[in-house]
Amino acid sequence: MAETKYSMVKGWIRSKILDGTYAPNQKISSESDLMKQFDVSRHTVRIAIGELVSEGWLYTEQGAGTFVADRSAILPDTPAYQQKKIAIITTYISDYIFPSIIRGAEAEISQEGYQVSLFSTNNDHEQEKRILETILSQPFSGAIIEATKSASANPNINYYLNLEALGIPYVMINAYYDELEPVSVVVDDEKGGFLQTEHLIKLGHRHIAGFFKTDDMQGVKRMKGFIKAHRVYGIPINPKNIVTYHTDKKSSKPAEVLKMMLESSQEKLTGLVCYNDELVMKLLDVLRQKEMNVPEDISIVGFDNSFLAEVSEVKLTTIEHPKSELGKVAAKTVLEMIGRGRGCKQGTPVESVVFEPEVVLRNSTKSLGVMA
Repeated sequence: MAETKYSMVKGWIRSKILDGTYAPNQKISSESDLMKQFDVSRHTVRIAIGELVSEGWLYTEQGAGTFVADRSAILPDTPAYQQKKIAIITTYISDYIFPSIIRGAEAEISQEGYQVSLFSTNNDHEQEKRILETILSQPFSGAIIEATKSASANPNINYYLNLEALGIPYVMINAYYDELEPVSVVVDDEKGGFLQTEHLIKLGHRHIAGFFKTDDMQGVKRMKGFIKAHRVYGIPINPKNIVTYHTDKKSSKPAEVLKMMLESSQEKLTGLVCYNDELVMKLLDVLRQKEMNVPEDISIVGFDNSFLAEVSEVKLTTIEHPKSELGKVAAKTVLEMIGRGRGCKQGTPVESVVFEPEVVLRNSTKSLGVMA
């Protein structure tokens, strides 16, 4: 269905308010400027502005123009604001470890009488933008947010700054945008990557390939741990043994690269360090095709200790991820921030939480008989 001209004007003005381009009490573009920008009639512009005024986004002053309403001044006192809603935004909702994280957070939030609204960005910045506009448009008490493509520059930073300006506290989970320095609840991913690699090194492995999803900060840090472990134990790294990929290639690139590596006549790989357990399942398919057995022919270490670690015929050595506990702690943290009042300016600052990773031993790795 085609967007009407007035809704296009209305949507643009609203978006500029939500991303902070138009600040509270700032005068918006004149009717004439909006008419030129969108090639519409004055009547169309006035319908758009009229609706935004009636919805509380704008106010007009006779002879002076139209201005942005200061929503931060009215939100806490409105009945809608007191509905006690908290948003949970993750990159995915129904996949992999995310249901466990969400269940942990939901249980804690519901217990305190808050309603939970779930959103998924699918690790896409445009989808993240639409969700943040929803959060900013409605009277949410707070939010738990997983960063989208956290290793790259985020085009939606203004929306987060506007959350702060409106006094809507948020906690970031799994990863965070470093430039914002938000309160966060994460796993020490660098140490996790180090432990994955150290485990293989201590079993005598010297030719180890690492596979890391690097559009998310978790993967970048796990790769850093992989490199650090080699350096600490004085083992040179073949640059070709570090494989990086982005979310949109996660179903194809790692498997394709592993297949090529195994077909190469160069050094024989004895161990694989994987970004997560989900990736292990894809790489196991390649190993089956090559009629290679784990751990007899090659050892493999995952990350997250997900349900996948035990459903395969290969019981996976992996790194523990707190999952439900992480969600629970994130919920407690955002509830504490809400309880302290807007802006969290009362008392000592709310602290971020970092979970310590540990190796969960199963039978996907074996000793080569050479101790580090």
